Amino acid sequence: MNYEELAVQIVAEARRAGAAEADVYLQAATDFNVEIRKGQVEKLTQAGSKALGLRVFKDKRMGFASTSDFSPTALSQLIARALTLAEVADRREENGLPDIASTPSLPDLHLYDPQIATIPTEQKIAMARSCEEAAFRTDPRITNSEGAGFGSGTTYTVLANSNGFVGSYHSSGCSVYCQPLAEEEGKKQVDYEWAFARSLADLESPEEVGQRAAQRVLRKLGARKVPTQHAPVVFERRVAARLWAQVAAALDGDRVHKGMSFLKDCLGESIATPQVTLIDDGTLPGGVGSAPFDGDGLPTQRNVLIEAGVLRMFLYDTETARKVGGGARSTHNARRSPGSVPGIGTFNLFLAAGSLTPEEIIQQISRGFFVTDLMGTGANLVTGDYSTGASGLWIENGELAYPVEEVTIASTVLHMLQGIERVGTDLAFQTSVASPTFQVAEMTISGL
Repeated sequence: MNYEELAVQIVAEARRAGAAEADVYLQAATDFNVEIRKGQVEKLTQAGSKALGLRVFKDKRMGFASTSDFSPTALSQLIARALTLAEVADRREENGLPDIASTPSLPDLHLYDPQIATIPTEQKIAMARSCEEAAFRTDPRITNSEGAGFGSGTTYTVLANSNGFVGSYHSSGCSVYCQPLAEEEGKKQVDYEWAFARSLADLESPEEVGQRAAQRVLRKLGARKVPTQHAPVVFERRVAARLWAQVAAALDGDRVHKGMSFLKDCLGESIATPQVTLIDDGTLPGGVGSAPFDGDGLPTQRNVLIEAGVLRMFLYDTETARKVGGGARSTHNARRSPGSVPGIGTFNLFLAAGSLTPEEIIQQISRGFFVTDLMGTGANLVTGDYSTGASGLWIENGELAYPVEEVTIASTVLHMLQGIERVGTDLAFQTSVASPTFQVAEMTISGL
């Protein structure tokens, strides 16, 4: 089936049925996952799926419906259902497609590796098994496992609308992970490690992932609490990304417009140290969140949200920009799935790398906390208050001294941003939100 032609056909039929404007977002995907525990296959799944969502506009009213049934009867019912919903919806001036009249030239972002779809099942199982075996070989204190696994998948995405846009792209990905358990003196700890890549050739070896997982859990053995105090806090890159996801959520233009963001009045102001440059870029070649166009059909772009500490922009999709008015324009940050209408989101959000290695950052701290795991929600996006459970390693005289657990770190997001003194060089794009290690001058650490 030609999915581009199908999407165009549904848009045309929706127009003939009475829609003033319409668009279709369609995805067809394959997915494979295998989970190994202590060398044995515990779970193996392989599936294919397809779905599409139809959005229609009539008299500035919107209707939306989705389906996984592509039969002619089901699609006719889909169109009728979407139009019926539009007739009873509220009229809103911001409703409607973006003002694009043709399909732009779409860049090749190197998101697809055809080899992903041809990897033999036996090889996938072997990679998961070798990842876990590598963890067990690392140290005799690795006594058990919560599993290791390998996953892969491909997706074909199509967007067509009544303004003449038709775009599509293939994407793929594969990953390997391991969750070993370590035991010492009757006390147990568990941790995990993983790797992701768009292509099999770029995926880190399962053995390296398993060894790193083992090293992570081993360094947690003997963890203790520390007294309540104020001290510098270093966020390891894996947990550092969570702060930037919350900052980006506070920059959501709809949230700002409703007055529900602690950053709503900060545009153009210095909200962080000059070490902080926060970027969202949907055009990164091979990026986990990259896409040639957003959920409205606009070409993705590089947006600098915070530049050398100064807040430069909020994030908008087409609808929100129209609602805000005053010259606001879409920042090409519409995200959607076949089962939802577009909403504001990021693509590849990251803190720009600094000039110090994580080791050099730690060496410059006489006493502090190196955070490797976070538990809890973190930031209150309305007030900016920040509090979350944490564990990691205590820093003494520039060295990692002993593991720490069951503590809480607290501050405000603005205080944290204005206290970022050092940023690491270790930026790596394993997820759609990425960060190097960074150090905050001081936070409250609640323990004993």
